[in-house]
Amino acid sequence: MSDKLRYDITNLSGFVNDTDLAGIEREILEAHKLLQDKNGPGSDFLGWMDLPGSFSSQDISEIDEAAASLDDCSDLMVVIGIGGSYLGAKALIESVCPPKQREKIVFAGFDICGSALQELIEKLETRDFSVNVISKSGTTTEPAIAFRMIESLLLRKYGPEGAAKRVICTTDKDKGALRQIATQRGYRSFVIPRDVGGRFSVLSPVGLLPAAMAGVDIRRLLEGALEQKEIVSRKDMNSNPACLYAAVRNALWRKGKVTEIFSVFENPLRYVAEWWKQLFGESEGKQGKGIFPAGCVFSTDLHSMGQFVQEGNRNIFETFLIARKGEPKPEVPREDDDADGLNYIAGMSVDEVNKRAYEATAKAHCEGGVPNSTIFIEERSAFCLGALFYFLETAVAVSGYVLGVNPFDQPGVEAYKKEMFRLLGKPGID
Repeated sequence: MSDKLRYDITNLSGFVNDTDLAGIEREILEAHKLLQDKNGPGSDFLGWMDLPGSFSSQDISEIDEAAASLDDCSDLMVVIGIGGSYLGAKALIESVCPPKQREKIVFAGFDICGSALQELIEKLETRDFSVNVISKSGTTTEPAIAFRMIESLLLRKYGPEGAAKRVICTTDKDKGALRQIATQRGYRSFVIPRDVGGRFSVLSPVGLLPAAMAGVDIRRLLEGALEQKEIVSRKDMNSNPACLYAAVRNALWRKGKVTEIFSVFENPLRYVAEWWKQLFGESEGKQGKGIFPAGCVFSTDLHSMGQFVQEGNRNIFETFLIARKGEPKPEVPREDDDADGLNYIAGMSVDEVNKRAYEATAKAHCEGGVPNSTIFIEERSAFCLGALFYFLETAVAVSGYVLGVNPFDQPGVEAYKKEMFRLLGKPGID
């Protein structure tokens, strides 16, 4: 396995043994072959597999130039999208970028909270801003409402010509309401490939443009994904971390572990957990099957959810995400009177203390009856996040096939929409 990403199963001892893994290996490799050969359910949505190597140097330059054009004409950039149209970019920007770069980007259109949208609009009234709106169709309710309202403000502030310089649409190549809007109003656009579903789209312009807007090196992001693509194509389960993770998850599910907690120990990684929740929940939760995906941010949640994890219902398992290289500063200072009793860690970096908290948590939870494994990435960098995204996308595809579902559709998502449209009186809905 690559030093940039390593999957460790040490704390599964006593819960998943070699016999368990050997017993599921054939199913894992068959599912992996279905995926690699593109012969499984949902094979018309496997475009994500080829994204890392699909961009030419000119393609990347065009994305960087578009991001720079928005940066030149505004001091705040609004990214409008929901689900896969924003979570991957949000996770990447939060994980990789320093505060000044993160503060240039705000996200909207991921809910229907009127007070939050009004607060954003009032903020934009006094700021020089631009917009990247992301939607295949342009009619998804949440981002469509946000874009309609924010575009109205853009037009009032800058006029049609000024707005045209400040809006970039990421949408279908030639279909849908947003494509029509872009064409009619002269908005620059990038294409969401039709064979790439939303939750698998972070390595497409859906994620690349917002990342570039925040100053992420998207070339390194794609290089990390491309390296991981080679690794997860291996036909040996034990040298393929995505297959091994899929095997562990399914082995534990068959033992009654029906909830997986994805836990991080650094606040900047919290949105990786949110992206992971959508990726796995929407891909596997079908036909009465699936592992319920939950997320924790430690050590904060150790003082709340930690009690349940340590001593609650034993139907859970845990996956940690740890960046091995942290920041050498700040360090815990020494105090002459040692009133708080912390001089025993004086001179240690806070990151080092945090690493010990992770090690203690993994050990305590394992001894408390919660099997856990760890995904180690070398650092919070564009390269490592690219590798992580591709690793997890491959893992959920293999895991879903073993579970017996199509990992690339989401029929249940439409149920609430139909009822909401009926209650709102949308024309044509009975």
